[in-house]
Amino acid sequence: MKKKWLIGLGSLMAILLVGFIFAGNYFYGEGIKRGTDVQLHQETSAVNTKASDADQALVAEANKWFDERETEKIDMISYDDLNLVAQFIDHDSTNNKAVILAHGFRNTGDDMGKLAKLYYDEGFDILLPDARGHGESAGDYIGYGWHDRLDYLDWINLLVNVYGAEDIILHGNSMGAAMVLMTSGEELPEEVKGIIADSGYSTVKNELAHQLQHLYGLPSFPLLDVTSMITKIRAGYFLGEASAIEQVKENTRPLFIIHGEEDELVPTDMAHDIYEAAGGDKELWLVPETGHTKAFDNVTGEYQDHVKAFVDRALGG
Repeated sequence: MKKKWLIGLGSLMAILLVGFIFAGNYFYGEGIKRGTDVQLHQETSAVNTKASDADQALVAEANKWFDERETEKIDMISYDDLNLVAQFIDHDSTNNKAVILAHGFRNTGDDMGKLAKLYYDEGFDILLPDARGHGESAGDYIGYGWHDRLDYLDWINLLVNVYGAEDIILHGNSMGAAMVLMTSGEELPEEVKGIIADSGYSTVKNELAHQLQHLYGLPSFPLLDVTSMITKIRAGYFLGEASAIEQVKENTRPLFIIHGEEDELVPTDMAHDIYEAAGGDKELWLVPETGHTKAFDNVTGEYQDHVKAFVDRALGG
């Protein structure tokens, strides 16, 4: 009788293990594997439609400017031999200022184009990379900013060594915000003067747990732990180690955190957690009645003023 019970228990455990591995592979495919089209939990559109006519005109002008702008294609080989691609806009001046604009989850550098005119008007060269696993860049997985932070060190060095950049700003949205926050904890060259993070998440594991709960009604344990192990095997990192919180503790650069108060994709509480953890000079701007990465669209003029003021301070103006 005892032997049958043990066999039954063993069979049940084997079935559960196979089920968890299957589920982990499914969620890896949904959230980490390149090219999967997924629906994320987001807010209703009501919080994203408050822009004034003047702000809508500014957004339209910025998009038109970028759409008509010729960009140079730049290739770079990453530390792990991936071919990474970026667009570059060379300013006519000799200000030796540059900004790297970091895009969000399953987007490309083009999606940051609406911010390019803001920086170009301030005299900046503009670099718009496609993150690994996105756009024209190689890679069969999404790094969520973790491996990308090392790519950004190389992009920074390229701007310094090839293009003569002396003052560099990092500006990211969503996953790109987490990316520049994770980069902030590395040993940065002195040319990096400031970091702007719009709607960034605290850790990859916390963000995926949030999505898992709201999309599927499932707790994070044990599914995310299994997915994390599969991610380590297939992509080379655990979900828990990809932490903006831990990285910003080492930050020494001026940091500007922007977050919508109605952000349901990346909960606004994460902005508070990042701000509290961050080292160095820091500023937090919570934008009322605004959803995920919608501050620029909703209050464009105010957004531009905030960014210009921060950049001026970061550059010692």
